[in-house]
Amino acid sequence: MRYTEDMIIPTLREEKKLIKKGYQVIAGIDEAGRGPVAGPVIAAVVVTKPICEIRGKFEKIREVRDSKLLTPKKREELYKLITRSDFFNWAVGVVSEKVIDKINILEATKLAMKRAVKKLKPKPDFLLLDGNFTLENLDCSQKAIPGGDKKVFLIAAASIIAKVTRDRLMIRYHKKYSQYRFDQHKGYGTKLHFKMLKKHGPCKIHRYSFKPIKT
Repeated sequence: MRYTEDMIIPTLREEKKLIKKGYQVIAGIDEAGRGPVAGPVIAAVVVTKPICEIRGKFEKIREVRDSKLLTPKKREELYKLITRSDFFNWAVGVVSEKVIDKINILEATKLAMKRAVKKLKPKPDFLLLDGNFTLENLDCSQKAIPGGDKKVFLIAAASIIAKVTRDRLMIRYHKKYSQYRFDQHKGYGTKLHFKMLKKHGPCKIHRYSFKPIKT
C-alpha cells in the first residue's frame, strides 16, 4: 500500500520521549501566514496535560492533522474540539504586516512564536517547533522538527489553531476591503488576488516588502 501525506497520522511519540526524560510541560508550536502577500503572521502554541491523562481521550481527536491537509470545515471542527477541551491550554501570537515589512518574515514568525509562548500558561519546559529553527531568549529547551506538523500531535494541533485564527481574521478584513476577496484567498498570491491587486492597487494590510507589491 502506498501512503500519502493525508494518511500520515501525527503521534505522541516525541512527547512520550520527553516525558521519559523528565520534562513535565511539553508544548508544540506552529505558524500560519508566512507565504501570503497580505495580512499578519500568526503563531499558536499548545500544551497538554500529562499524556497518561489524555490516553483515553486521544481517540476523539485522532483526526488532528497538519492544517494544510484538512478542509476548512474539518479545521473548524477540530479547532473547537481542541480549544474547548479541558486537556489543552493554548495561546496565539500575532505580528502585523507592517512589522513583517520592517524585520522580514522569518524574524516576524519567530516574534509571533515568542509572543504566543509568553502568553501560554503553564509555561513550557520543552518546546517542539515545526521547521528548522529554534527561538532565542526563551527559558525552555527546544527541538526543531522539519515537517513536524505532519508528525507530532501537539504541533499539528497548534497548526490548526494558527490557521483557523488567521483565516477568521482575514474574513473580518474582507468586510473592510471587500474588493480584494480576502474571504476566498486569505491573502495568498492567487490569480484572483493578483487580478484584484492590478485593478485596485495594494491596501493597508498588504505586505509592501513582498513581490509583486514592492515592484
